[in-house]
Amino acid sequence: MNYKISIITVTYGDRWAFLSRVIGLLLKYEQVGNVIVINNASVYNVSEKITALNDSRITVINSGENLGSAGGYKAGIQYAFENTNNDFFFLLDDDNLPRENVIPDLLKQWDIIAGANNKKALFCLREDRAQHVKITKGEDPYRYYLMPDNFLGFSLSRVFKNQFNKLLDKFDKKEGEQQPAVIPYAPYGGMFMHRKLIAEIGYPSQEFYLYVDDSEYTYRITQDGGKIWIIPQCGIEDIDKSQGIGYKPKFMHSALLDQWNFRIYYHIRNRLYFYSTVAVKNKSMFNINKALYLTYLKLVSLISSKQKEYQKLLGAINDGLAGNLGKADESKF
Repeated sequence: MNYKISIITVTYGDRWAFLSRVIGLLLKYEQVGNVIVINNASVYNVSEKITALNDSRITVINSGENLGSAGGYKAGIQYAFENTNNDFFFLLDDDNLPRENVIPDLLKQWDIIAGANNKKALFCLREDRAQHVKITKGEDPYRYYLMPDNFLGFSLSRVFKNQFNKLLDKFDKKEGEQQPAVIPYAPYGGMFMHRKLIAEIGYPSQEFYLYVDDSEYTYRITQDGGKIWIIPQCGIEDIDKSQGIGYKPKFMHSALLDQWNFRIYYHIRNRLYFYSTVAVKNKSMFNINKALYLTYLKLVSLISSKQKEYQKLLGAINDGLAGNLGKADESKF
């Protein structure tokens, strides 16, 4: 079939060096009907740069303020859904460089993977995401996803099991052949979806603003009986480095406190909100995990002189558990 695809990406700041590479690769494919670029208040003239590419398939939607990832992807997906008749939407961050042949490979895999158009989505593998690589080699995805009653990843009932699994990892490198595998939710960058699925799950929630909005959005797929498939044959590479990549752990220090900023605030707040709605099965166990982990962080804050950051972290936690979402006041950072 002669499928047509809408590429949707969100950019901000001064990231043309990344965005131009991503767009340049994708425009090679005749199946790409449109490229929608959401400009989240970049510091340069995105429209001028795009015009110079001289390709009528590209549309720039300029925002006078940064809408965050949630608002940006909502605007892009909604525009593509309402203004094109394209069959598929391929979401990419502005630094997600796909492998060569990613478009024909995705379309090929779409026809191979079972499931109705409104009940499946494909997700491109990132080789630097160890948990995704392990899942495609047979690891149980729920080792990493939706751990019941955890608090920021800590669960008293899973402490020994997690340590045992880490020990096994040193000996079992899972060198087997990679195969498509199902996960409960995924990032925006690398998601490939049919428009019939968008008609069912709608658009991202702007209330999240930044971080975890992609988890909540894509979890709607699996909550409604669909499946998200990681596809090893269709990879993408992050040509920019993510937050926290260079952090080196130190004794009685916490990355959450040492690197405290607006990104960590939104990540903590939104994660607590999302997990409290989908992963808390035993409220008492959740509260025990919360008390233990916060006691540990309190001690770390005293030893590392990060009491101010600890108080702001508590604010993010309380906002998340209370459902106080939306774009936050800068005083919270």
